[in-house]
Amino acid sequence: MNAIKESKFEFPGQQSVYNGKVRDVYSLEDEMLVIVASDRISAFDHILNQAIPYKGQVLNQLASKFLAATSDIVQNWLIDTPDPSVAVGHKCEPFKVEMVIRGYLAGHSAREYKAGKRLLCGVELPEGMKENDRFPEPIITPATKAEEGHDEDISREEIIAQGIVSEEDYVQLEKFTRALFKRGTEIAAERGLILVDTKYEFGKKNGEIYLIDEIHTPDSSRYFYAEGYEERQAKGEKQKQLSKEFVREWLIANSFQGLEGQTLPDLPDNFVNQVSERYIELYEKITGEQFVKADVTNIHERIEKNVVSFLKK
Repeated sequence: MNAIKESKFEFPGQQSVYNGKVRDVYSLEDEMLVIVASDRISAFDHILNQAIPYKGQVLNQLASKFLAATSDIVQNWLIDTPDPSVAVGHKCEPFKVEMVIRGYLAGHSAREYKAGKRLLCGVELPEGMKENDRFPEPIITPATKAEEGHDEDISREEIIAQGIVSEEDYVQLEKFTRALFKRGTEIAAERGLILVDTKYEFGKKNGEIYLIDEIHTPDSSRYFYAEGYEERQAKGEKQKQLSKEFVREWLIANSFQGLEGQTLPDLPDNFVNQVSERYIELYEKITGEQFVKADVTNIHERIEKNVVSFLKK
């Protein structure tokens, strides 16, 4: 199946391009960005060898919906989505931290807890919790944004002490993070889902804070199905979830956690299709809308045509 593994465009007014783990970011004149959501998938800070059909479209369309649904909380970078896999918006100077917020002991926090840690990013974790239990209140566990390799856990105090973010700005970032998570939780609940944890990225333009990148997508967030959550917890069963975690679990089962000396395994075709279907399932579950697959006959030609047409307006 056709998928966007890499993109190499030359858009009008293009000044530079940055290839992230998943997104390709094209900087244009007039402080604008064109961001192509590729079909690459990353886990344990490694880009996997296979691309996932329609993943970029799912991420792009979900993020644009959630940015629109939260624009009353904080202004965001998005101007328009001229193509199913492309967003165009304001260029901002990113803060060098990711604002991770967790409502439940899952994923990274659960692995740290299982290892005996009770302090995560300066936040004390209650004793007696088991995996996927709900925290008494959502906790913010920031991470430094690494250019390469692993993002690192960091505390609020360290961020301010090291001058990564000023105290004034950090207070505002925390406020936005909690409000966005509350809104995301409410939207998820309406669709029978639990927003377990997520991350937000922010930047500044003309001295003002903007929400940037994506929000509430399966790449940046973890969702549980609300129905049966309590019963599964009581029985000590795994939660039914919509997120990238099942890809991580597959990799762990195939002896890969991104550690030195480990070899990144290829994803079998049937698993690639499963991952694609899971991304589409999440889109439909959380939006209540049917996912309409874009024409992938010639993805790169389609994107170029749509973006150039938009920029010429």
